[in-house]
Amino acid sequence: MKALIQRVKNASVSVGGKQQASIEHGLLVLLGITDSDTTAEADWLAAKVANIRIFNDDSGKMNHSVLETNGDVVVVSQFTLYGDARKGNRPSFVQAARPEIAEPLYEHFVAAIQEHLGKQVQTGVFGADMQVSLINDGPVTIIIESPQ
Repeated sequence: MKALIQRVKNASVSVGGKQQASIEHGLLVLLGITDSDTTAEADWLAAKVANIRIFNDDSGKMNHSVLETNGDVVVVSQFTLYGDARKGNRPSFVQAARPEIAEPLYEHFVAAIQEHLGKQVQTGVFGADMQVSLINDGPVTIIIESPQ
């Protein structure tokens, strides 16, 4: 399981021209799932995302988590995180989990991060063609992969 997290001033997700999710200060999490992923990895990754210290303290050092800053989170499924473009010019997505495997794990991850934060997390629509807008704060972008 792989999460690309971005510290944002704001982020929104639209599907078919209709806004699905919108947050101010917090994290945009793009979540990729592969066939070998488990709920244990989703739990580990949710805890890591909730607690990673990438928000500035009063000294300008990254010492606070989204949990500590009471930030919001929006999670978007992103199978293209498992795109492999090492050969040729068209990425292969064979490492990305099929929807029947990925969707339950995506939902489990969302529930787990909500539990860590103690509040609702906004989401995109699994499997939909989404338009994601954001203002990256910093910019700060981190990739976290679950231990396998």
